[in-house]
Amino acid sequence: MANFASRGFVRLDAVVPKSLNAQFLDELERTFGVRDAANGSTMPAVAAGTDIDQAFSPDQILGQIMRLPRLKGAIESLVGPGSLLDHHFVHVLPPASKIEATGRSANAQHLHQDSTIDVRKAFDIQLFYYPQEITEDMGGTRYLPGSHLRIVNEAAIARYQNVRGQQHVECPAGTVFLMHHGIWHGGSINRSERTRYLYKLRLNPTVSQVRLWDTTDLNDEDVAQRPIFFVREAQDPANVQSILTKGEPWFEMDTGRIEYINRIRFFRRLLGDRTFDANYWVSRLECEPDTIVDNLNS
Repeated sequence: MANFASRGFVRLDAVVPKSLNAQFLDELERTFGVRDAANGSTMPAVAAGTDIDQAFSPDQILGQIMRLPRLKGAIESLVGPGSLLDHHFVHVLPPASKIEATGRSANAQHLHQDSTIDVRKAFDIQLFYYPQEITEDMGGTRYLPGSHLRIVNEAAIARYQNVRGQQHVECPAGTVFLMHHGIWHGGSINRSERTRYLYKLRLNPTVSQVRLWDTTDLNDEDVAQRPIFFVREAQDPANVQSILTKGEPWFEMDTGRIEYINRIRFFRRLLGDRTFDANYWVSRLECEPDTIVDNLNS
């Protein structure tokens, strides 16, 4: 969970079994005309705001996928039970050669943050499900780890096409990324000869997102203040505070530190602990003795 707070995503490789991937791909190919469209499609149209447990029936392919224990557990660890389906969508990208054969240009999607500017304390998650293996030549979704708390207005970042530290999805079939709704991302050009599919689902929470995950491995060392700058022993990289203060390649020397503060405040909300800090970043900003005195005298 500290990694999610720090980087903005959880990756579950091959969490969907081969049989369901095959069925879902067949469904997509019927829906989007790669195969005989006369066979029809059972891809459901779901009203926005539908409880995720009611959105897909157990006999539907998506219903079986969404009820996989590991995936359902990951969802409920982030947005809790009873989350609402905001929307779902299938991104279909033919090979660049087929696009260019029609006289059009094969362009990468602009970098963006989904929807308009969003300053809520609550957060949505977006599932990126890849029912087929995504190889390097297929392009894959590009995303910028750690960008989820750098709030912008949707396509205001469209001019940034390549950012240091960005990643391109390469994964086995059945992989699901659970992304914070604020992560910067965009589709890349498909240089392969196969159509690339991405099923995307956004979920809204209906409960407080405090300690929804298994916290049995949290210990006093994770939350206790520790020496900074001058230390006698190397810090444990797996410690929660180390994870929250590990920079990304795109961080600037000065404003990059703001992301540490954003992460700590975010993790405070996840913990339900307003006193939590990592390397004293937020505590020093909250040190206001005069305010304490003023409150006592008022």
